[in-house]
Amino acid sequence: QVQLVESGGDLVQPGGSLRLSCAASGSISRIYYMGWYRQAPGKQRELVATISSGGSTNYADSVKGRFTIYRDNSKNTVYLQMNSLKPEDTAVYYCNARVTTTHYWGQGTQVTVSP
Repeated sequence: QVQLVESGGDLVQPGGSLRLSCAASGSISRIYYMGWYRQAPGKQRELVATISSGGSTNYADSVKGRFTIYRDNSKNTVYLQMNSLKPEDTAVYYCNARVTTTHYWGQGTQVTVSP
């Protein structure tokens, strides 16, 4: 099995920054895809950012220009640098990874943006 452990969620003021981390461990052969999703209260889970093993990235329009996804393949870790945070960014952020043919999810980390 593969475990994903997220960290970095916190309470921050609007305009502030956070960096989320997601470390994969366990029986790992190849990680083809890693990404971040988020779910706000009363809303559907949405894609935030993804990165392929080759480094190709994509972002939700709502975060483009503010968030950056990074991947450290040697550490099996993906990061999400979040700048210029807005109250609407408040959500539980979930890490996702495709290891071989299986998708894995982390438990989520809470990000709250409030004055």
